[in-house]
Parts: sequence; C-alpha cells; structure tokens
Amino acid sequence: MPSAPSKLYADDVSLLVVTLDTNPFFWSTFSVPFSDFLSQVLAFLNSILLLSQLNQLVVIATGCNSCGYVYDSASSKNLVSPTASMPALYSNLLHNLEQFVARDQKLAKPDHDTRGIVPASLLSGALSMALCCILLIDYYILHF
Repeated sequence: MPSAPSKLYADDVSLLVVTLDTNPFFWSTFSVPFSDFLSQVLAFLNSILLLSQLNQLVVIATGCNSCGYVYDSASSKNLVSPTASMPALYSNLLHNLEQFVARDQKLAKPDHDTRGIVPASLLSGALSMALCCILLIDYYILHF
C-alpha cells in the first residue's frame, strides 16, 4: 500500500493575526476599560499558543496615527521573557504595546483641535499589514 503524501503544513497548525485598536479616544467612550479587554485578549492568545507548539501568532496594533507589528511568536526575541515572573507572551507583547502607544502619541499633532470628534483608527492599514503578513508566511511555507 502506498504511503500517504506528506503535507508541507499540518492541518492542526494555524496562524492567527490579531489587530488591536489602541485608540485612547475610542476606549475612553467604551464601557469596558482597555486593561480589562487586553487581559481577556492575552488569555485568548495564550490559549492559542498552548493548543500547539507550531501555532503562530502575530499581533498588530493600530492607533490614531500609526499601526505596527507588536508581537510575532515566530520571532526569536519573543521566546524568552525578560522578567522571570511573567510569561514571554505577556511581557514582550505588553512592552512592545507600551512602546507603540508612546510612539503613536508622539506622532499626534498638538495643534489639531479634536474637541467633540473621536479620531478614527488606522484599521485599514492594520488589515493591509495583516494580509501582507499572511501572504509572506504562506509564501515562505510553500517555497522553503
């Protein structure tokens, strides 16, 4: 009997790309605080990584002025936690998220009047980054 063809990628391995909206103007009007939301998201992301060691996780943050990658589980710098008291996912993601929010706030125009207007997030940019990330990983899997 011939053996089953080998797969390049197992069926039980998945890639999850998450976009987090860090717009402080949105979260100030929402009924759930951002910290509570983030703690629930971190628990969900941790459970995805616990399902399989081969699962890959990418987190993209979006703000009022920019969007950027804040966590990639395939990155070698995210394998070790700088603090022994917190898992690598939490410490690295929170550290990178704090840096992103600070950088996003620096890009804000101080003379821009936003009274009564909630500035929109750059969700379309984050979704474009997510699609590029998925295509890049898919290309890498098929060609290497």
